[in-house]
Amino acid sequence: MIETRDTRLRRLKMRSMRRGIKEMDIILSTYAAMRLETMTDDELSAYDALLSENDQDLYQWVSGQQAAPQDVNRMIQDIAKTVEK
Repeated sequence: MIETRDTRLRRLKMRSMRRGIKEMDIILSTYAAMRLETMTDDELSAYDALLSENDQDLYQWVSGQQAAPQDVNRMIQDIAKTVEK
């Protein structure tokens, strides 16, 4: 069964809200609310893969405590900018 775009967006928003640590719940749900609707399918796939990362790693990357891996750095920077607003 192929997932519709609407179903995919709802699933990604839910995964953004239900994380392992509260800080990432807030950060990623804010980002999802602001950005997901306008993302391309490729960007949604990249975000979906990012959601599989460990919350402690994600938090350190977004907060700048550690450098993000090259393959996710651009999206991490976008998430960090969203949180700063």
